[in-house]
Amino acid sequence: MSRPLTLRSAGVDDMPWIHELRHRVYAQELGQHAPNAEGRLVDGLDGENVYLVAARDADRVGFVSVTPPWVGRYGLDKYLTRSELPLLDEADVFEVRLLTVEPDARSGAAGAALMYAALRWIASRGGRRVVAMGRSDLIGMYRAAGLRPVGRTVRSGAVDFEVLTADVTELSRYAAGRHAPALARLAGGVDWRLDVPFATGPDGCEHGGASFTAIGADFRTLDRRREVVTADVLDAWFPPAPGAHAVLREDAGWIARTSPPTGAEGVLAELAAVRGLPPETLAVGSGSSDLIFRAFGRWLTPAARVLLMDPGYGEYAHVTDRVIGCRVDRFRLRREEGWRIDPVRLSAVVADGSYDLVVVVNPNNPTGRHAPAAELAAVIAAAPSRTRWWIDEAYLGYVGAAESLASFAARDPRVVVCTSMSKTYALSGVRAAYLVAEPGTAAELRRWTPPWAMSLPAQLAAVAALRDPGYYAGRLRRTHELRAELAGELAAVDASVTVEQSVANFLTVTLPPGGPSAASLVAQCRLQGVYLRDLSPLSPAYEGRTVRIAVRDTAENARILDAYRAALSQLHAATSTLTATGAAQ
Repeated sequence: MSRPLTLRSAGVDDMPWIHELRHRVYAQELGQHAPNAEGRLVDGLDGENVYLVAARDADRVGFVSVTPPWVGRYGLDKYLTRSELPLLDEADVFEVRLLTVEPDARSGAAGAALMYAALRWIASRGGRRVVAMGRSDLIGMYRAAGLRPVGRTVRSGAVDFEVLTADVTELSRYAAGRHAPALARLAGGVDWRLDVPFATGPDGCEHGGASFTAIGADFRTLDRRREVVTADVLDAWFPPAPGAHAVLREDAGWIARTSPPTGAEGVLAELAAVRGLPPETLAVGSGSSDLIFRAFGRWLTPAARVLLMDPGYGEYAHVTDRVIGCRVDRFRLRREEGWRIDPVRLSAVVADGSYDLVVVVNPNNPTGRHAPAAELAAVIAAAPSRTRWWIDEAYLGYVGAAESLASFAARDPRVVVCTSMSKTYALSGVRAAYLVAEPGTAAELRRWTPPWAMSLPAQLAAVAALRDPGYYAGRLRRTHELRAELAGELAAVDASVTVEQSVANFLTVTLPPGGPSAASLVAQCRLQGVYLRDLSPLSPAYEGRTVRIAVRDTAENARILDAYRAALSQLHAATSTLTATGAAQ
């Protein structure tokens, strides 16, 4: 019986073997480099590359390297200038190099498994494009994996290489489709030890968090919710207003069996009164995702060009890129600028009128930063008339109603403001949201809204919540206090970790370079029933090192702190042991 194939990240003790195998293959076998007396080939990127290793028990059989964009340079830079290969200047390009397998293992699954492992690792760090050098004599193998030549050939020693590239989403679809049987066999016979799931979700998007996997999606074990801290989703830590709670409990049987008002007329009337907006500028939906899918499905086609903030809420990339298939560009928010939206730079990017839609989540999730309404309104006012703007104000309640662009949207046909009632009204479970647009746009979306788009529980709760602003003002003030307390306690645990508060109900922690990954921290905390959100898949700007933590109540925040402290201790101990083992060898 064959031994199972193990896939894992390389440790320091693997590097001597990697250098030796590299020498045997690229110097002695292929003649790409001159042999040397040490019998080892090192690489200038060894200290920054990520190496993934395939092994059978203690026997290593192959490896592949990945160079992330945050390294700032690639192996291909030795052969081509950026003007010759401009895609290397893009911020989300990962280079795959040095796929190397021991000669006696080349007829097995190691090579394909390493290629798939590299793809999954890249996707888990927010990569959107892959670039690689593939031996010209093996070009058929790379084409079969979904890679395509860019028309550049480079020579290294006695070997010719083709420069190859592919979109990460397309590669993932290709693997899950054409190579599904091979992946199924691989899944059944591999010991997967990477800090990324073997396969992505059915639609390639992680909607919400993973905490319900611990509670139980079949709803037979809901008592488990008391054992789990759901800090991976941004649901409110507090209950909805007393009036909303009371109306839902008053006659649950009647509420469950009764059809709601067809067009949520009571909700629309209450929103108009509370927001001071004409009723004809409003449309409601079953959560903001309902409104996003409905509106974007009407407005956009695969020919449309869309601009998203990066990092940004993943649902927008999912809908525009994966569902509709638009051309999606990213406006890069920069860590060194505090993740702020630079209005001058944004104005310059949209000035040519090439975008059909620009999406701005404000305050932004996951960065937690808020763009002043006056700045954003000035950018929109100066933008070309053909460009539509979608402003997501799900977290605006934490900043204040004065910062809303709703009244602007009610007048300007280019602007739509979408507002979820999940985050600040504590109504995530009943699914309630609305948008504001000029009357013509709002009427079009209402026409494409199915009847009973909001359930009766959602309508009842939304109306009751809107009638109690005082309750929510107090809860939001307390959220800011809880966030500050949690941030201070987390920062005190480890000075090498950067803790950043947002303006809303969450904060982020960024682990130092060379330390444990965000995925490993999240995995360790889950062992203690504490669910946090690894932000790595949302953007390569996070470099696989940033975790988002939702603010909970005092007791649950204490559990978060304990789990975080224990997880860091465990991870640092594991790193120290690995380093010591490598040094001893």
